[in-house]
Amino acid sequence: MKSKLDFNTVLLLLILLAFIAGGILFIGSVWRLAQPLEEAERVLREQFEGIANTTPTIIPDPLTIIRQVRSLSRLETASYTIEKVITAESGQEGPLAFLFGDRLILVARGQVIAGVDLGRLGENDILVTGDGTAVVTLPPAEILVVTLDNQKSYVVDRDTGLIGMNPALETEARQVAEGEILNAALEDGILEMAQQNAEIYVRQLILALGFREVIFARTTPAPTATPTVTP
Repeated sequence: MKSKLDFNTVLLLLILLAFIAGGILFIGSVWRLAQPLEEAERVLREQFEGIANTTPTIIPDPLTIIRQVRSLSRLETASYTIEKVITAESGQEGPLAFLFGDRLILVARGQVIAGVDLGRLGENDILVTGDGTAVVTLPPAEILVVTLDNQKSYVVDRDTGLIGMNPALETEARQVAEGEILNAALEDGILEMAQQNAEIYVRQLILALGFREVIFARTTPAPTATPTVTP
């Protein structure tokens, strides 16, 4: 009876060991089968991330068209950097202002550059006397560039009605700001400063050539030309 019990115990142990060994083999097989799937998932994930985060390729057209070439002889002699606060509004009148009204405050920053165009100097604009004096008639100073810095210009406040904002309001405010910045520079005397600085520069240049004295003949200031506006 004891021998039979021992035999049964041994048999059960062998069966148990067989189940354990089979389970280990099964788990190993499943793990080996899962490895290629995990590797494929990793490759696909890397490819997807590469597509999603790819660096854009910019290919400029090799064809270049030059529309205009000009020789410039402008002498920039004064530069103003100005900030203006512009308030723009639309639809603020009437009982429906709460629906259609739009109002914004724009802090605009721009630059105004003035100078003289030395290309306008003629043969009779520089006279030399016998004692080594140069009499120069410079062209009048003019506004050369008006630039609104769109990156440093910003809307500080905006109050919009229930229906929605006026999409053209900020653009119109920026256009008005350009004119206001130009007017501020003119009122502060940018043309007079540009003329004086031009005379200082030209005087130093002529004296360096060996002339004894430089005299500037005064001319009537030219009307303000239409400036070059750079958005």
